[in-house]
This record gives sequence, C-alpha cells and structure tokens, in this order.
Amino acid sequence: MKKTLSKRLKECRKEKGYTQGQVAIYCDITEKAYQNYELMTREPKIEILIKIADLFDVSIDYLVGRTESKDASR
Repeated sequence: MKKTLSKRLKECRKEKGYTQGQVAIYCDITEKAYQNYELMTREPKIEILIKIADLFDVSIDYLVGRTESKDASR
C-alpha cells in the first residue's frame, strides 16, 4: 500500500500540474511534510488524505491502491 500511495500521490499531482508546495498549502501542511508523503518516509493522517483526494478529485481508495478507478463520486 505504501508504494502505491507514494506513486499515486506523485502521479496525480503531476497530472493536475501542481507543485508539492501548492499541495502543501492547500492541505495546510509544510512542503517538507508533503514531500515525506511522496517519499513514504511518513504516512498522511486521514484528514490530510481526504484533503489530498479532494484536491486531486480522486477517491481515497484509488490513492491507497484499493481500486484502479479514480472516480471520486463512488
């Protein structure tokens, strides 16, 4: 799950054209904290994961690898 989350965070961020700093600002965390999520040296709390999923318009299940569907409306 950790590898999948790390990979999908980076992929989704790049697809949306956001920098790590922009995602961090949206989530009200430091850029270093967000970088740690992409590097998987730390795992985001559920509140942060929800914000990230909302920003990227994907489901949390997609981010953590429970589904291949990005559809956030499910």
